[in-house]
Order: sequence, then structure tokens, then C-alpha cells
Amino acid sequence: MHATAKASCLRRLSRIEGQVRGLSRMVEDDRYCIDIITQISAVRAALRRVEQEVLRDHIGHCVKRRCRAMTPAPKIGRFRS
Repeated sequence: MHATAKASCLRRLSRIEGQVRGLSRMVEDDRYCIDIITQISAVRAALRRVEQEVLRDHIGHCVKRRCRAMTPAPKIGRFRS
């Protein structure tokens, strides 16, 4: 993983960790269910953004390097299936 993507993902994950701790407190404090569900939705959206960033880095780094190492015929077959 590139250093910039790694740092960005770690910052996002740290924020998500805080959100999840907040969710635990909300459940412990018997907060209104819709408020909890709203926060769960926010955490899921934040995780999706991390996932997208990791995938973008993977395609731009790992997949690109792997494709360069392959001969043309396997490249075409791999993406057709």
C-alpha cells in the first residue's frame, strides 16, 4: 500500500473506531433506537470509503504491477472471465 493511502486509511479507521466506541455508549445509555441506527449507517458509510480507498490503491499498485508481469494472452483471459 502506498504511504499516502495507508496514512489516509489509518486516519479514517481511527475515526471509525471512535464512532464505534460512541455507538457502544449510546447502547449502554439506552439512546433512542433511530439515533443508534443513524450512527450505524454513518459507520458503514465510513467503512465503505476506506474499502474504496484500499481497492483504488490495490488496482493502481498491485494489479497494475501484476498485469505488467503477465504475458498479453493471460491478461485478456483474466479480464474476460
